[in-house]
Amino acid sequence: MTKTIYLAGGCFWGAEHFLKMIDGVEETVVGYANSRQVSPTYQEVCTGEPDAVECVEVRFDPERVPLEDLLGLFFKIIDPTSIDKQGEDRGRQYRTGIYYTDPEDGKPVREALEKLSLDYTAPIAVEAMPLKNFYRAEEYHQDYLDKNPGGYCHVPQQKFILARQYRKKG
Repeated sequence: MTKTIYLAGGCFWGAEHFLKMIDGVEETVVGYANSRQVSPTYQEVCTGEPDAVECVEVRFDPERVPLEDLLGLFFKIIDPTSIDKQGEDRGRQYRTGIYYTDPEDGKPVREALEKLSLDYTAPIAVEAMPLKNFYRAEEYHQDYLDKNPGGYCHVPQQKFILARQYRKKG
C-alpha cells in the first residue's frame, strides 16, 4: 500500500533529492502546493502572487518508512522555526509545510510537530493542513540535482547521509 504526503522544505530541489534517497520512498515529484492560481509557473510563483509553496509530493510505503519516521527525517533538513526562508532562499514560496490528503494523517502530523516543538524555544513555523491543490513543476525542476550535480542546494551535503542510512527499525 502506498501513501502520499506533501512536504515543503524551502527550495524543492534539495528536499526532493534528500527525500527520494530514503528507503521506502517510492516516488517524488516537485511542484507547487496550495496555490490561489491554477497551474502556476515558476516565474509566477516567484512573484508571490499565487501564494503557492515549493513542495515535494512524496509517495511512500508506510511498511518500509512509517510517516512518523519520514517526518523525523524531513525535520532534519529544515529550520522549523524559520518563516518564509530556508538557507539562502527567501520568500513565501519557501515556507515549510506538511500537507496531507488522508484525514487520518492529520493526527500523526500534529503529534510530530508537537514532539518537535520540545526541542526548540522559538515557535514552530511549519504549516500543517490538508492539501488544497498541487501542480507539477516544470520538467527542468524534476530531479534537478541529479541533472545538475553541484547545483545550488540549501540542504547540507552531510544531511544526505541520514537519508541513505535510513532503514526501518524492527
